[in-house]
Amino acid sequence: MTTTPDGRTVPPPLAGEREALESWLDFHRATLEGKCRGLDDEQARRTSVSPSTMSLLGLVRHMEIVEQNWFQRVFAGRSVTGVPPHAGFDLDPGQGMDDALAAWRAEVARGQELIADVSLDDVCRLPPEEAAILGAEEVSLRWILIHLIEEYARHNGHADLLREAIDGTTGA
Repeated sequence: MTTTPDGRTVPPPLAGEREALESWLDFHRATLEGKCRGLDDEQARRTSVSPSTMSLLGLVRHMEIVEQNWFQRVFAGRSVTGVPPHAGFDLDPGQGMDDALAAWRAEVARGQELIADVSLDDVCRLPPEEAAILGAEEVSLRWILIHLIEEYARHNGHADLLREAIDGTTGA
């Protein structure tokens, strides 16, 4: 197993499809977490350029919601209350980075449990709002994993810029 200088596990270059997808998703999860490492709550709340409200704390919260939406709500068909599936980057004034990371990690673990023994070809029925956007009524677990990799990769680019603006930290 190869790791990057900051300790993230590099996805194996000759992995099978399932291992490759899960490894890349884990790599991007670790990237987001690494971008948040060492920041206090005030730094984690700093926003990007106006009028955006995006912050590293908001990104962690957003990705918690994304994980919950796609694995619990869409794939497992569970009723999830309290958070709209397409929530933005609004912050809970009482939640700091440690709490946000703990909630996000718990959601990641729930998703991993839900898909542990499921085929990439298994499909789930989309809620009407997602079906309207995608133009399909069902997606496979494979599609969900690829979508999450894309979502994390996009937001990790945002995280790079946010972190650099906070303290000059770049890379990885």
